Amino acid sequence: MEYGIWSLLPPIAAIVLAIKTKQVYVSLGVGIWLGWMVINNWNPLIGSLATIEALVDVFDDAGNTRTIMFSALVGALIMFIQRSGGVQGFIFYLEDKLLRQEEKNNRKAVQAIAAVVGILVFVESSISVLTVGALFRPVFDKMNISREKLAYIADSSSAPICILIPLNAWGAFVMGLLLTQGYDQPFRMMIKSIAYNFYPILAIILVFVLIFTGRDFGPMRKAEKRAQGGQIMWPDGRPMVADEITAVEPKEGIVPRARNMIIPLATMVIMMPVMLAYTGWHGAGEGSTIQQFFNAIGNGSGSTSVLVSVIVAIFVSMILYAVQRIFKLHEMVDLTMKGISGLMPLALLMLLAFAMVNVCKSLETGLYVADITRSWLSPGLVPFVVFLTSCFIAFSTGTSWGTFGIMIAIGIPMAQSLGANEVMVIAAVLGGGVFGDHCSPISDTTIIASMASASDHIDHVRTQLPYALVIGSITAVIYLVLGFI
Repeated sequence: MEYGIWSLLPPIAAIVLAIKTKQVYVSLGVGIWLGWMVINNWNPLIGSLATIEALVDVFDDAGNTRTIMFSALVGALIMFIQRSGGVQGFIFYLEDKLLRQEEKNNRKAVQAIAAVVGILVFVESSISVLTVGALFRPVFDKMNISREKLAYIADSSSAPICILIPLNAWGAFVMGLLLTQGYDQPFRMMIKSIAYNFYPILAIILVFVLIFTGRDFGPMRKAEKRAQGGQIMWPDGRPMVADEITAVEPKEGIVPRARNMIIPLATMVIMMPVMLAYTGWHGAGEGSTIQQFFNAIGNGSGSTSVLVSVIVAIFVSMILYAVQRIFKLHEMVDLTMKGISGLMPLALLMLLAFAMVNVCKSLETGLYVADITRSWLSPGLVPFVVFLTSCFIAFSTGTSWGTFGIMIAIGIPMAQSLGANEVMVIAAVLGGGVFGDHCSPISDTTIIASMASASDHIDHVRTQLPYALVIGSITAVIYLVLGFI
């Protein structure tokens, strides 16, 4: 290997800085800069210029550009469905259903509905958490269900489902990273990885098991007993509520309608397989039309499909709102710009993550790690080790996306060099990243879950962490066993 141990500097520096400073953007930027410094023999001027050029070169890849564009435009769609009253209309529709369960004092049904709503709003993790918290908090309080339980349900049905249903910015981001690793069909690889992505699957299953059996354990069990006695929080608990962490308010004077959310989101979801089939039809092969359709979906361009899908969904929503006279043209343009600006931090994170992957490929970081571990790390251990490493990084930094950007650049070349199961390694990276996003006290999703449910943040983390550790341990054992099978 040309660069030897120096090839480890960019990812290690990014990880250490992220853990120390909690600033993932700065950490990735420094890591990328150090990588190009190594490549250019530590010449600060040439290394710095090469770093800038590397960030520009990210857009040379059409797939990267489409992915970043999708992530920005999905912000406009989210802004539309909130400002048009679609989210509030959806909430009003559910409130009628909840009142019937409340009258019956059906605690299990109310909790199950909360989890299902979190799953249905898979387009963005923060919106999912905010919707569940805002809608169900009054009902949970009346039925003496602890605030910690509400925060747990909201948190466990957001990030885990977002990575399992790739029709959102999460899926686009991961597909972009896979594209940089040379996969011509990143969507197919991501779909394949779902079957091995045990952590989010088991996390969601555990939510429903606990709801229907009522067998909470650890600190959550104590919290639920306390709540049934009339105390929804501990006496010394401080509800974490922030006015600025709220959903966008609907426009004044409009009638909230659930269809203003359902139609745009359904359009985006339906357009995904249509566009996948369209872009992959050249490789559909022979056979029945149905068989060709599914073959084409597997060969389709994921980045093109998500981008076209969100653009069509935005135009459909514009027509829908114009017919109802909710917005004028200039208002829709303003909302589009605001929505795009709101997701610029995610687009910037994508840019840095793609640049990190590229510099690691230039340094052959993954191949070097595989070479130095070849003597003691068998291929069967790779998914297990990658999962634990991803869990540690994500929990320490509070970011799943930053973890994806670092670990995919290392894990996939390792798997390819050692002959490990690549699909399982991809799943291990994604599941490990979600573990941190799910339960890290500094994760934005965890913080928003505490805010939306008006729960004490430390109590939320303390009651949720045992569940996450149990699922994480089971997942690690599964990877260990399957790795050798």
